[in-house]
Amino acid sequence: MDTGDTAWILACSALVLLMTPGLAFFYGGMVRSKTVLNMMMMSFAALAIVPVLWVLYGYSLTFSPGGNSLLGGFERLGLSNITVETAYGTIPEYVFVGFQLMFAIITVALISGAIADRAKFGSWVLFTVIWVSVVYFPVAHWVFDFGDNGGWIATQLEAIDFAGGTAVHINAGAAGLALALVLGKRVGWRRDPMRPHNLPFVLLGAGLLWFGWFGFNAGSALGANGLAALALVNTAVATGAAILGWLAVEALRDKKGTSLGAASGAVAGLVAITPAAGSISPLGSIALGIISGALCALAVGLKYKLGYDDSLDVVGVHLVGGLVGTILIGFLAVGDVGLFYGGGASQLGKQVVAALAVLAYSFVLTFIIGKLIDLTIGFRIDEDDERLGIDQVEHLETAYDEAGLLGGSNIKTGA
Repeated sequence: MDTGDTAWILACSALVLLMTPGLAFFYGGMVRSKTVLNMMMMSFAALAIVPVLWVLYGYSLTFSPGGNSLLGGFERLGLSNITVETAYGTIPEYVFVGFQLMFAIITVALISGAIADRAKFGSWVLFTVIWVSVVYFPVAHWVFDFGDNGGWIATQLEAIDFAGGTAVHINAGAAGLALALVLGKRVGWRRDPMRPHNLPFVLLGAGLLWFGWFGFNAGSALGANGLAALALVNTAVATGAAILGWLAVEALRDKKGTSLGAASGAVAGLVAITPAAGSISPLGSIALGIISGALCALAVGLKYKLGYDDSLDVVGVHLVGGLVGTILIGFLAVGDVGLFYGGGASQLGKQVVAALAVLAYSFVLTFIIGKLIDLTIGFRIDEDDERLGIDQVEHLETAYDEAGLLGGSNIKTGA
């Protein structure tokens, strides 16, 4: 085991954990003030639930060597057969356990943006338990397990996904679309203004996501090495280029660039570079960033044309951005792999198969899970409660003490 690699992945694990509170601010700022606490609590629910399941059986079903190409085995249930001396490559296996846990947490949290303002918190908790168990753990095994009896996408198809374009972003994006269809449209959607209540929150969240994403991507090299350095540079470059691509679409369409567009463009670039960070050049990252930023900016309008209420554009940013990044590897991967570098169309085909397989599996299973929850305990709050505000109904709280702000002091007496 290498102490430098160990220290680096420990730091990256903390960076990736920070992404989920960052996502809470990003999503929380985008909703109305009466729903911001619920939006942030959905991310914190993932922070609470997923680590427990990961230790009990998630890590084993994802990475235990006794499984097959579809699912890991049972040798690591409760993290059994792991000690402080057990190695995963050049790092302690416990470090790898912690690093991969952070990926599982944020993948579930990403889905919540598609159903903002209208989901029962208890139903979301139940959904988190079921979804991470039957969707995320198997898909993560397919994509991330390169060991003996590893996942079919990683070891048989040999598609490239450096840090989770399929397992995290396409997976979460397809799930978000399925849940948006199950829960239906928000009350007043397309009629009432549903503007972000706190754009500084959105920018803060995007900044925290960007900061944490260096651990997400560069940490996926699983060592302090040149591959990690390439992933870090590509992550910075692609994200900046994606902001420019998104703002260019806004400038051409609306004659103005917005802060919401800049933040969303950053996340779109981060999503797209995730699968490609270790296989394309910095110049390729510029191209990938511009393309993903522009396409995601256009894709967020699809919900109005197709009639699904994806509240915070999980489909437009994560599903579309994940597809763009995963598929463009087939064109941009260096070393005689990508189509533009003499690699032919073989890798492109593998990328398409991996992307579509994860999309289909996640969408179908999520739709079934969502329907079952809706038919049993109900997934959506009542319309009257939705109008009042989900924070008061589900959490007995409000984000802002409006009464105190408006009438908390006695102006005449100065009390």
